[in-house]
Amino acid sequence: QVQLVESGGGLVQSGGSLRLSCAASGTVIRLSPMGWYRQAPGKQRELVASITSDDTVTYADSVKGRFTISRGNVQNTLYLQMNALKREDTAVYYCAGNRLGADCWGQGAQVIVSS
Repeated sequence: QVQLVESGGGLVQSGGSLRLSCAASGTVIRLSPMGWYRQAPGKQRELVASITSDDTVTYADSVKGRFTISRGNVQNTLYLQMNALKREDTAVYYCAGNRLGADCWGQGAQVIVSS
């Protein structure tokens, strides 16, 4: 069974930075694409950033220029560097990866940005 575990969330002041990490276990198959999603209170889950097997990246307009998605050296690890955080970035952030056509999800990491 594939498991994705996020870490690195927390409380940060507006303008600050956080780095989220995601590690997958239970599979030797490379997950692709992989991505970060977020869900703010009362809102739908939305795509923040994604990366394909050839390292093509996509960002939501709201985070372009501030967030950077990257893969780790260890297979099926994923990072999200978040800079210049804003209060509207407050949400639960989820790591996701596609394995043989099936999406796998982590349980989420809370990010709270205070003013």
